Amino acid sequence: MGGMGSMGSVSSIAGIVLSLGLLMALSYRGASVLVLAPLCALLAALASPEAPLFASYTLVFMKALGGFVVSFFPLFLLGAVFGQLMQASGAALAIAQAIVRRLGAAHAVPAVVLACAVLTYGGVSLFVVAFAVQPIATALFREAQVPRRLIPAAIALGAFTFTMTALPGTPAIQNAIPMPYFGTTPFAAPGLGLIGGALMAALGAWWLQRRVAAARRAGEGYGDDEAEGGPDVERVERVGRADQAERVERVERVERVGRAEQVEPVDRAAPAGRAPAAATVGPTTHPQREMAAGPAAIPAAMPFAWALAPVVLVIVLNYVLATWLWPALDTSYLAEPRFGPTTFGAVRGLWAVIGALAAACVLLMLLWRGARARVGAGHGGGAGDQAPGVTAALEQGAAASVLPLMNTASQVGYGAVIASLAGFALVRDAVLGIAPGNPLVSMSIAVNVLAGITGSASGGMSIALQALGETWLEMGRAAGIAPALLHRVTAIATGGLDALPHNGAVITLLGICRLTHRQSYLDIFVVAVLVPIAALVAVVALGTWFGSF
Repeated sequence: MGGMGSMGSVSSIAGIVLSLGLLMALSYRGASVLVLAPLCALLAALASPEAPLFASYTLVFMKALGGFVVSFFPLFLLGAVFGQLMQASGAALAIAQAIVRRLGAAHAVPAVVLACAVLTYGGVSLFVVAFAVQPIATALFREAQVPRRLIPAAIALGAFTFTMTALPGTPAIQNAIPMPYFGTTPFAAPGLGLIGGALMAALGAWWLQRRVAAARRAGEGYGDDEAEGGPDVERVERVGRADQAERVERVERVERVGRAEQVEPVDRAAPAGRAPAAATVGPTTHPQREMAAGPAAIPAAMPFAWALAPVVLVIVLNYVLATWLWPALDTSYLAEPRFGPTTFGAVRGLWAVIGALAAACVLLMLLWRGARARVGAGHGGGAGDQAPGVTAALEQGAAASVLPLMNTASQVGYGAVIASLAGFALVRDAVLGIAPGNPLVSMSIAVNVLAGITGSASGGMSIALQALGETWLEMGRAAGIAPALLHRVTAIATGGLDALPHNGAVITLLGICRLTHRQSYLDIFVVAVLVPIAALVAVVALGTWFGSF
């Protein structure tokens, strides 16, 4: 019997390894995670003699998938709507333009990084940010004679790193997923988050400035757009205007047919070889044909102060709700059977992000209406009248939120099936045995590796927490490690290996900038992989020595 059990464990481990390999390889080729995740999970279950196939699918996979949808659908929906409103209203473009104007061409790289950071920290989709900032970065880099091959790395540093995982209060999904597991808020371990974020920003900026200096010493200028496959500005504007009208028509068609158009996975996780579909936050998408769209696809920008107001509201209200308002309310009713039961600590972080994003969406709609009326009054119509309506933007954002949510939820279901298999117990013990007295180490390694395998920060985190979240929490309590520290380390750990070459956001960003991996990926790798891993090591060390702060 012992030999049979040993053979079963070996077979189970082989099935897990094979399923993970197929998940990574087929995702790289552009296959839908929504289809891949259950198939790969069932393949692993087939290799485990003790795992009933249909029970694994209906009672393990689907239960975990449904639990994720129940918890995080509001975040995906509101994030998608907010990102679409920021793009369609011109608010994202207004913020980017204002920052670039104030810093100027002499500080081209910091200007682009800061513009991306402000937008993403305020809750704007990193894909919306990339599309809004890239045309401005192109003009700025050309004026400053900074090589255009550095544009993707500058955008990646501002949008893919410290604002996504480290800064306390960021509404990114990577900062939201750990909250129910650890009973924390978006502002968990703020001191360590600020240190980790500052390290990422400083090291990334140092590297890019070093590369700029080296290029100048070598006499390298901006480069030739046409020779390197750069955009034809007139063609980009024509396609952008046509595509804007087509997106509005597409939403109307979706409403008539009664089904949402398919979109791709989110955050930094869209399948390689295809651009993500419509814009969302945290996890994010964008229309495929909008790869060619430039600033002309976005209506006339609203005033900078107006554009910045919703971003500031997300950050401030998130903190106020999580720290002051929700704790002041009587939430004893959460113990009632109809609500779970659950605890206030498990939901207050999610409630804070939901409330902040909802309020920001309302404010942005009011400001957009005011900006369009202002443009119409000043010019007798024109750009403001041609902008797509608020209703169309809401419909586009809502339609864009569904499949990204289901893709990530499917990855959670996959992780639940894997965690239920006999072979996983051996894998789990090996991971936890790396540093048995310090769960921060095993957590950092497991989350980073899974994010790299799946090409998804949120997907890798979800799989790891689904399988080991409770174990890490218990180990942390035994070692005197605060849940807030576990939260921050988990979030930062997602932002490293997820930006490997097969990552969908990396491929999309290179496509937006009309550059190749050969031209630009080295710098993306340094600022979005090596630098976040270095910051993670520093945060783990500081957390181990000084605890959470």
